[in-house]
Amino acid sequence: MKKKLLSLILTAVMAASVLTACGTADSKDSSTATESTEKEAIALEDFKVGVIHIGDPADGSGYSFTHDQGIVEMQEELGLEDSQVIRKNNIADGDAVATRTAIEECIEEGCQLIFGTSWGYMDTMEELAEEYPEVMFSHATGYKSNGTNFNNYFGRIYQARFLSGIAAGMKTETDKIGYVAAMDNQNSEVTGGINAFAMGVESVNPDAVIYVKVTNTWFDPTLEGQAAEALLDMGCDVIAQHQDTTAPQLAAQNRGAWSCGYNSDMTKDAPKAHLTAPIWNWGVYYTLTAKAVMEGTWDAANYYGGMDDGLVDISPLSENCAEGTAEKIEEARAKILDGSLKIFEGSLFDNEGNEVCKEGETISDADITGNMTWYYKNVEVK
Repeated sequence: MKKKLLSLILTAVMAASVLTACGTADSKDSSTATESTEKEAIALEDFKVGVIHIGDPADGSGYSFTHDQGIVEMQEELGLEDSQVIRKNNIADGDAVATRTAIEECIEEGCQLIFGTSWGYMDTMEELAEEYPEVMFSHATGYKSNGTNFNNYFGRIYQARFLSGIAAGMKTETDKIGYVAAMDNQNSEVTGGINAFAMGVESVNPDAVIYVKVTNTWFDPTLEGQAAEALLDMGCDVIAQHQDTTAPQLAAQNRGAWSCGYNSDMTKDAPKAHLTAPIWNWGVYYTLTAKAVMEGTWDAANYYGGMDDGLVDISPLSENCAEGTAEKIEEARAKILDGSLKIFEGSLFDNEGNEVCKEGETISDADITGNMTWYYKNVEVK
């Protein structure tokens, strides 16, 4: 979970990874180089993993559910018993005391590796990494790391956002598409996702406009639903989201509209509305990291994977999608995978008429993730 990063800090941190600035193509490497520190291997039967969730995976959809599916995949791949995975659910990421307590409980229970899945855990994890150098800490969506026992991990979800935009652009009849956003344009993760989605829409429907309503919260079913309702009242007939719950999907279904979810396949939640969703396969990263920690080879390198790693994708297209959607998406997917389509490349204009990227240039992952405070030309904030 993110809020605005100081652009100077973020740029420096991301630049320290494998990413480059605007003007050259993105690197396909997934991790940063760090100084390797010798660590002891841990026997399988002695290995324990802790995971801190902002929500409850038992909800069956959304952010925490998707992260926990990755944890389950990791557990199965490595052959860990249930007792070797310690979960702390519903830990508010704005509550440093609760975060510290949850993590220290994991340490007391013998966890050698702890995953913190929400943005607001970052500072507390940084502090605890210094206090407990023998424990490995891995934080999702942040930017801090120490190259020894604390890293961050995220990915190119904007690639999947672009593909979901194709589905939305082909389905809309009003050319009005709503987007329920957790944060405003000062949050680059959310803004980059909106822009990639909008560009996917434009690639198949240049007349469509994306209308954004901001909730200023990651997890609030009531506010998310209200924002979706407001967009539907404006005439939007497709609702997309960067939120943690299924509330926008349900609002769309209740009004006879269409929808694109996020984090997990939400077709089961809104079967009459859902088209597809940008999704994460966190098991790719969790398995890789847990295995390395257990073998004593983890170097706390930052991780930034993409569609080529299997970390991000879209959920299977539902029967609600317009005819020809699958073909358009597969065409774009193939170009993303072979490198001929880089979402933020070439001459691009924001919704105020400014050219934000010039012909022959590519906006780097560092800027997409940390410095993107502008909206694409077919986006309007309401």
